[in-house]
Amino acid sequence: MTTPQTLPADDRDLVLTRIIDVPREKLFRAWTEADVLKQWFAPKPFTTPFAELDVRAGGSNRITMRDPDGNDYPNAGVYLEVVPNEKLVFTDAFTEAWAPSAKPFMTVVLTFEDLGGGATKYVARAQHWTIEDRETHEKMGFMEGWGLCTDQLAEVAGKL
Repeated sequence: MTTPQTLPADDRDLVLTRIIDVPREKLFRAWTEADVLKQWFAPKPFTTPFAELDVRAGGSNRITMRDPDGNDYPNAGVYLEVVPNEKLVFTDAFTEAWAPSAKPFMTVVLTFEDLGGGATKYVARAQHWTIEDRETHEKMGFMEGWGLCTDQLAEVAGKL
């Protein structure tokens, strides 16, 4: 797995890009099947005990991460765009059925580009509502946390 550079579109974005030696169909499946997503989604030693995914534009997702002390961190969102094996776009601006969330934080755009030979260019772009939100996410460890999760994603998807 290599880490090429993808530039943010603006100063509210955080971007993680990897070349992963796993076909994009398997990476997409790992993002869209709840039982598979639970195996890699939270950075270890966190776990993902709950995931419910309605993967379609307008469908909701509910995912709970759990820390080693047993504290749960629920996340809810709505899919905005789904292009099988190519692109997933979701946001926490809505919870379900277009109900606005209390505090929108980001929209995530995931792209899966087939590079041939079973390799995929994977780009995770977190687009934040404000510069302050982006800075908060950066301080929370976006690159480290999302990087670790991407390593876990590649490992799990490679076994599918």
